[in-house]
Amino acid sequence: MHFFEYRDGQLYCEDVPLKDIAKRYGTPTYVYSGNTIIRHFKVFDGAFSELPHLTCFSIKSNSNIAILNLLSKYGSGMDIVSGGELYRALKAGVMPEKIVYSGVGKTKEEMEYALREDILMFNVESFEELDLLNSVAKSLSKFAKISLRVNPDVDPKTHPYISTGLRQNKFGVDIKDAISAYKKARELSNLQIIGVSCHIGSQLTQVSPFVDALERILALIGELKAEGITITHVDIGGGLGIRYDTEEPPHPEEYAKAIKGLLSNKGLTLILEPGRVIVGNAGILLTRVLYHKTGKEKDFIVVDAAMNDLIRPSLYGSYHSIWPVELKNHGEIEVDVVGPICESGDFFAKKRKMQKVKQGDLLSIMSAGAYGFSMSSNYNSRPRAAEILVLKDKVHEIRKRETYEDLVRNEFIYE
Repeated sequence: MHFFEYRDGQLYCEDVPLKDIAKRYGTPTYVYSGNTIIRHFKVFDGAFSELPHLTCFSIKSNSNIAILNLLSKYGSGMDIVSGGELYRALKAGVMPEKIVYSGVGKTKEEMEYALREDILMFNVESFEELDLLNSVAKSLSKFAKISLRVNPDVDPKTHPYISTGLRQNKFGVDIKDAISAYKKARELSNLQIIGVSCHIGSQLTQVSPFVDALERILALIGELKAEGITITHVDIGGGLGIRYDTEEPPHPEEYAKAIKGLLSNKGLTLILEPGRVIVGNAGILLTRVLYHKTGKEKDFIVVDAAMNDLIRPSLYGSYHSIWPVELKNHGEIEVDVVGPICESGDFFAKKRKMQKVKQGDLLSIMSAGAYGFSMSSNYNSRPRAAEILVLKDKVHEIRKRETYEDLVRNEFIYE
């Protein structure tokens, strides 16, 4: 459920008409419903209330510090994959002991930063990372709390670019090598083993891959116990999908029910890393029609947003609903909705049937709250969009639109 709805033919975000936001802040602009974010977090986190757990929002899905701060007020921890994300989390007021550091390529400097801040744990992804992390921790006279990210070789049945738990993916340690990796970690002086981690992919629409992965992880925990290695935390990552088009992802309660059955009375603290399921349907990309272009074979609606603002359709062929901000009875058209960038891949929809629109009309690209702004760029030297957070009838500008000056701020002509 989200709080975008039509009232008297006008599309609202909570109690604010989107046309008012466009008039005040321009387009393209990301607009987020704060109460949708709060509701989604409460539903997801509450589904696991019977288990000792920590829900760590996946910052990569949406990294604006206002949204991170909002989530932290409701008890969320954070899943990070870079020093920059750690900085954002701390800037947003997140407690370090609620931060989990994932990712395959942590640098020495990033490890030092996280160790000084005393985060909850590192999800280590290779044998060499174990050595480096131990060395860095030793140099700081600290102990690094770790879990090993294990690749369980489970097919998540999602897009190959966002599949992360198969043997051919770059993530984690092969589950067959996990015992050796844990034995190695045990011998390193400044590492403290506390957990096992896995993450099999994103936009999953079935519970069974999660269950398969967790069963393999629990079997591994049993083997580790036999080797004298005690595990207290199990991190099962994120990945629960949302509806973009016709998908029917499981409700968090259904997901939790399957997980709780496996973890009851195991003495483990569960770590969850949702991202998309919290913010995906809580955000839209507001854009304005520039031209209706009639071609020989098809018509095009050219809008002022582009692939640099929302790359998912170009990168993954992803579907996003496109709603008119004002409902009109002017008939229907079939068009490609495209942006101004000089790439044939710059599109939001192809052969899409939609309400007839004209130059200056506003459109709302739906379900853009996850992997939207956080994956945006300045390609074609386009300033990045503004970001707006709506809470009931209050509108908060949480990121100003970039200017041309911002584009060259860190560039210099040599002499």
